[in-house]
Amino acid sequence: PFNITYTAMHGVGYPYIVEAFKKAGFKELIAVTEQILPDPEFPTVKFPNPEEGKSALDLAIKTANSNNSVIILANDPDADRLAVAEKTENWKVFTGNEIGALLGWWMIQTYKNKHPNADYSNVYLLSSTVSSKILKTIATAEGFSFEETLTGFKWMGNRAYQLIKEGKEVLFAFEEAIGFMCGHAVLDKDGVSAAIIVAELATYLYNNGLSLTAKLVDIYNKYGHHLCDNSYFICHKPEVIKAIFNRLRNFKEKCNGLSLQSYPECLVNGKYKVISVRDLTTGFDSTKPDNKATLPISSSSQMITFYI
Repeated sequence: PFNITYTAMHGVGYPYIVEAFKKAGFKELIAVTEQILPDPEFPTVKFPNPEEGKSALDLAIKTANSNNSVIILANDPDADRLAVAEKTENWKVFTGNEIGALLGWWMIQTYKNKHPNADYSNVYLLSSTVSSKILKTIATAEGFSFEETLTGFKWMGNRAYQLIKEGKEVLFAFEEAIGFMCGHAVLDKDGVSAAIIVAELATYLYNNGLSLTAKLVDIYNKYGHHLCDNSYFICHKPEVIKAIFNRLRNFKEKCNGLSLQSYPECLVNGKYKVISVRDLTTGFDSTKPDNKATLPISSSSQMITFYI
């Protein structure tokens, strides 16, 4: 047995988490009492988003340290997202991509244990275009099907619904912004059910002498390291944004001889060669035989993906 500290981040999650953990037969959670009740003023946090990491989890870490907890689970105020932290030498706050890798691996392993003779190609896992491709790597290696959607769970939920209508099974979906859909009972991100699955995974790992952090290393060693460095620039001038993307579409420098129309063929002064390009503004996708994107396109929004 081990202790788990939970924070609702001044939102609505607490009573649902308590009931869910009770139904699942897990040990009672240790709550961050200052953040149990909904409060639109969010008095104890500067920004009530657990995706912010340790800066949003100060009280949770303090509570966890006081109660010898090894896991912190944090919902955002409307409880549809989930952050996870684990006590190592310090506290490791997992990124959404890391949690997605752990949950994706666990959902696949438990499915295979329950259905050893199933046709796994009829079982799908989904993630968005802005998320790590590690879920695709794991799914492919284990014989499952994978699809990528545009950003947002409206796309993943709708695609899951379509796949189910086609007689397929949807096992898991995630987005790097700590949104997870475990199973298909709720075709949307859900922080409560995701918390139960994390607790289930952690129980299995701790009972076998492992931790979430150690399992993540195992996953990387087996399926390959997937580096993620998420960042962004803010620009409020549409004409500047358009000029930047038009420059990328009319980039004349060549460095590896590939035929990618006029897109850059290398990045960082030739350090990384561009293998393919997908432009969901124009509909160009060099990974497809006809160079036409299969994902929805929009001429009013800018999105180019470079594969290296």
